Amino acid sequence: MSTATRETQIVADPEVPLVRITREFDAPRGKVFRAHTDPELLVRWLGPRGLEMRIDHYDCRTGGSYRYVHSDADGEYAFRGCFHEVRPDELIVQTFTFEGQPDGVALEKLVLEDLGDGRTRLTVTSLCDSFADRDAMIAGGMEVGVVEGYERLDEVLARG
Repeated sequence: MSTATRETQIVADPEVPLVRITREFDAPRGKVFRAHTDPELLVRWLGPRGLEMRIDHYDCRTGGSYRYVHSDADGEYAFRGCFHEVRPDELIVQTFTFEGQPDGVALEKLVLEDLGDGRTRLTVTSLCDSFADRDAMIAGGMEVGVVEGYERLDEVLARG
């Protein structure tokens, strides 16, 4: 199946301040997990096209932390968080903070499901402190960054 036919579903939960993102990839679960945990791969796909990415540190293990910066002609956008639980090929639980709004900390859970035939479903839930924080995250360009980022991830995975 062509990567162009993969759809990223982004749903804002009406009951709780949560965003659920679902995306399938034509790659084995281990490769998708590695692309989320290896900083050399992460820098090649995370975020929208047109932004440069610099990783200050990325220690993807239970108890580790990260900080990275996206930049363009308009400025820099820094993000940081802590890894609460990392289970190879299946789960990442982390916090996520945009440093431009340091009080808005989201708790994120990434679950990778083996669909067979070398395919993987990624489900990401992002729980925010409030509906206002969640809606601000969505309005701040999250959808473009997620959709374009996963398109870029398809390209990285296709290259091996």
